[in-house]
Amino acid sequence: MTDVAYDVDDDTIAVVEDTDLPRRLKDEVYETLEAREGATVEEADELAKAVETRYLDTRVEPLDPVGTVSAQSIGEPGTQLTMNTFHYAGVAEIDVTQGLPRLIELVDARKTPDTPMMTVYLEDEYATEREKAHEVVWNIEATQILALGDVSTNVADMRVQISLNEDTLQERLITAEEVAGIIEDSLGVKTVQQGTQIEFGPEEPSYRDLLQLVEELRDITFKGIEEVSRVVIRREELETGTEEFVLYTEGSAFGDVLEIEGVDASRTTCNNIHEIHRNLGIEAAREAIIEETNNTLAEQGLDDVNVRHLMLVADMMTNRGEIESIGRHGISGSKESVLARAAFEVTVNHLLNAAIHGEVDELDGVTENVIVGKPIKLGTGDVDLRMGSTTSGSGQAD
Repeated sequence: MTDVAYDVDDDTIAVVEDTDLPRRLKDEVYETLEAREGATVEEADELAKAVETRYLDTRVEPLDPVGTVSAQSIGEPGTQLTMNTFHYAGVAEIDVTQGLPRLIELVDARKTPDTPMMTVYLEDEYATEREKAHEVVWNIEATQILALGDVSTNVADMRVQISLNEDTLQERLITAEEVAGIIEDSLGVKTVQQGTQIEFGPEEPSYRDLLQLVEELRDITFKGIEEVSRVVIRREELETGTEEFVLYTEGSAFGDVLEIEGVDASRTTCNNIHEIHRNLGIEAAREAIIEETNNTLAEQGLDDVNVRHLMLVADMMTNRGEIESIGRHGISGSKESVLARAAFEVTVNHLLNAAIHGEVDELDGVTENVIVGKPIKLGTGDVDLRMGSTTSGSGQAD
């Protein structure tokens, strides 16, 4: 029986529960019947049988080579992908890698994408009021000294002089005193602050040390997250018809952003699958791989690739609890079969190491059986069919 209370009668529940549908699909049938107020038991039976038929038709046949089919289904349209960097979702200010390079990034499980970015959703008044949304922006976007004012050097007095902009300080919600304090903590110097003017210099007069202080000053992040160089704010319309502010970032620090007040952690995401894994777990990383590969194909007009092929790839990459790449440093390189490993890359190394260690290849997979000329153990290749003779002399299959 269903664990959730639906507004349907017992006869309808009995009809739906009598099917071979998994629990998720049964729940969807109940939700559909609830939406159709006054649906009869006959209509419920017809709907449940129709869903069951579609479900059984879409299941994979036993001994179907799903891995090979998935590789073909992703690889063939993958040759049509362009090799450019595209603007992300209409945000002209932010470039995000798409096409074939992005697909390679994902299956290689690169530690950091070429163009890391985050999509940050906001909650409550932060999503609807521009001023509140900008508070979140300044807590995310890295603020360097050149964004706050002008920096100059007084060689005669061996001093670095900073002239802060009052309007910028107010806009970014930071004070001159806080700026001076961060400089002292970061550079280990004594500052003199008067209003929006800040001065400091090296302990011993040295032109080299003076220039070094200026270089180090420019690297200090006074507010926001160091990894996020820019944030673009857009007002977007949701599927519900309401509008809200959404932030797009150049640079990624997923864990830090989730802790900022006003950020909706349930919807915020990034394009770095390893950051998602660290902060949300392996299941979330699996979903991210599926979503990112699906979006990459859809961007190129190839959204007719069945999502189950992408799900199989994501499952293979995450089923050990860690994100593994498809290549020789991940899944292909960790196969038990010597010939399968050798067929992928660095053939001589694999064969030499296998010979040194006396490895045995059981010839269980597709690749190794193709290499030695044996039928693969999938489809008709795994069926053992023999002809036997009876006393009457007629041929009969055992």
